[in-house]
Amino acid sequence: MPRKKLTEEEEIARVKAMYEYEHNCRDNGYTVVAGVDEAGRGPLAGPVYAAAVILPNDIIIKGINDSKKLSEKKREELFEEITEKAIAYNIFSVDEKRIDEINILNATYEAMNGAVNGLSTAPDFVLIDGNRISGMEIPHETVVKGDSKSISIAAASILAKVSRDRFICQMAEKYPEYGFEKHKGYGTKAHNEAILKYGPCPIHRRTFLRKLLGE
Repeated sequence: MPRKKLTEEEEIARVKAMYEYEHNCRDNGYTVVAGVDEAGRGPLAGPVYAAAVILPNDIIIKGINDSKKLSEKKREELFEEITEKAIAYNIFSVDEKRIDEINILNATYEAMNGAVNGLSTAPDFVLIDGNRISGMEIPHETVVKGDSKSISIAAASILAKVSRDRFICQMAEKYPEYGFEKHKGYGTKAHNEAILKYGPCPIHRRTFLRKLLGE
């Protein structure tokens, strides 16, 4: 069943509830809180992206949520609003060659750290989607399903997802035979068949294709 449409008052209350983690950080003496999330751990092609976002205290961005729960059109709209209203944001990617070199988990950590370290305003605390991180020297907390619980992480999830999708759609023009604009690099039946027919292209993650290619 489709999700019940919230009234404006209910939507504002929902967004305000997503500040719980940020408020807890500030209650503990931290003043500049960043959220960080990634996009693209699972696909067979392209970089993994991460974004870090610092939002003004208690700003209301209606519709903000885990990027996976939003339509492409809504993500694009929110991307513009978040980048316009954020105190600071940074988007960082780690390409497929680096993924093949150090594995996707370490590449994800590298992308997240790169996103945070590149912020124009330095955070004193970082909220991170997931259950673990490596290399983060700033005080931090990991939050499982944080993209639906923390507004800063939700904002980061949207920036990372939109940025990666835009890149993959550009690659679809360069490598049209793979249909990247449809599956965004994930291992769909059509994508797998294209790889078997045409072979990998330069943005494919070779370590992800070993089983498919029988290597």
